[in-house]
Amino acid sequence: MSTYYLMPLIFVLGILGIAFEEQIKVNKTATALLTCVLLWFILLVDTDIAATTQGFADFLRHAPAEEAAHDVSDYLSLKLTEHLGDVSGTLFFVLCSMVLVNTIDNYGGFKSVAKIVETTNKRRLLWRVAFASFLFSAFLDNLAAAIVIIAVLRRLVPDRTDRMKYACLSIIACNAGGSWSPIGDVTTLLLWNSGRITPYYQIFHLIIPSLVNMLVATTLTHFLLFKKGARLRALPDVPEDDVADILPQSARITVFLLGIASLMLVPIWQTFFDVPAFMGVIFGLVLVWIYTELMFSRHKKRLRSATSLRMTELLHSADLTTIFYFLGILMSVSALIEGGQLAAASTHVTELIPSTGLLAGIIGVLSAMLDNVALVAAVLGMYPVDASGALTPFVVNGSFWVFLAYCAVTGGSLLIIGSATGVTVMGLEGVSFGYYFKRFSAFALAGYLAGALVYQLQSLIF
Repeated sequence: MSTYYLMPLIFVLGILGIAFEEQIKVNKTATALLTCVLLWFILLVDTDIAATTQGFADFLRHAPAEEAAHDVSDYLSLKLTEHLGDVSGTLFFVLCSMVLVNTIDNYGGFKSVAKIVETTNKRRLLWRVAFASFLFSAFLDNLAAAIVIIAVLRRLVPDRTDRMKYACLSIIACNAGGSWSPIGDVTTLLLWNSGRITPYYQIFHLIIPSLVNMLVATTLTHFLLFKKGARLRALPDVPEDDVADILPQSARITVFLLGIASLMLVPIWQTFFDVPAFMGVIFGLVLVWIYTELMFSRHKKRLRSATSLRMTELLHSADLTTIFYFLGILMSVSALIEGGQLAAASTHVTELIPSTGLLAGIIGVLSAMLDNVALVAAVLGMYPVDASGALTPFVVNGSFWVFLAYCAVTGGSLLIIGSATGVTVMGLEGVSFGYYFKRFSAFALAGYLAGALVYQLQSLIF
């Protein structure tokens, strides 16, 4: 078999290995990294693959005279470095945002959320959880928001059967909230960093469809899964042993405000000052780090037993497994870009599915079964930004990119394995695939279709 066709086959097998990691007993991060290494190995060894691509032709055309004689190996080495640089910006943003959220949580910043949503009325709690999930996922990201919401639910809902219902609904609400924010999901971050959409355009055009998605799913859950007037059993008042309790109250509030502000200001720095997203979030992390170091220095005796809350310790808890997973996926896609397979695939896909709206909708459904990061990264490689000046769906803020942001994120709610949010909740609360599919997949589908319809109607107006 030609290595040209072997590369996409390896990629597809890698995606399937990721989707069925529980069955094959191999962690998806290992599969993603292996896929990345194999694809780049083939590309670097069989240089004839890249030699026929438009990218290499453009490189030779624009290279200075003294570099025109460079062979395809030099070109691939240069492109490998370029792709790694682009991917690193996304990875550092994800890593630093994870550390910030973890720091806020360890400093007790999210305890107030439990007090805000607390109520013994089951239906009322459902709506509070839904709106909290929707908003937190936009300001933090949907994965971090889900973790926070599960922690809150464990404080408020003693019955596991009830808690599983709230947890499943939070998956839909978190993904809906993550779709209208440039930092709400890794896929929206990719679309923003790659120059496909701008933050405020995305927010303006997707906040209503995303809200409709959440409202439809929550309404169905409200009437079909919770009885009118049903109340929660009160939790026993058990004192908590939390190391963060010895921190000054002012320190907890300051860390919370600094962390949240750092994440919320990232789009502003990028839009008005052209500061890359990862630099904005690193700046916020540094501010929190400096503040906490000064705090520990000022209260040395009082905080002697709280050294686990120092940033040097909290950095050890960063989820490097997720970071390496994204590295493997994104670099795998970059190999297919340089091999020319994605450019060829875009031609065939366009012939089969001429409607870009339908294409985005299908990608959303596929993201329920396959990883949405890999799907969106592949689509970015297939369809470059249209810089011709013509009004097409592929220009910056084109209808395809905006609708793709909605579909790729919210489509992951159709199955519990369709998003990192769902997989995380699945692990934290032990929700089975069958439980979610039987009770919530139809609600998620109704919300997905309702939001998509609203977006299409809205696009006729704006």
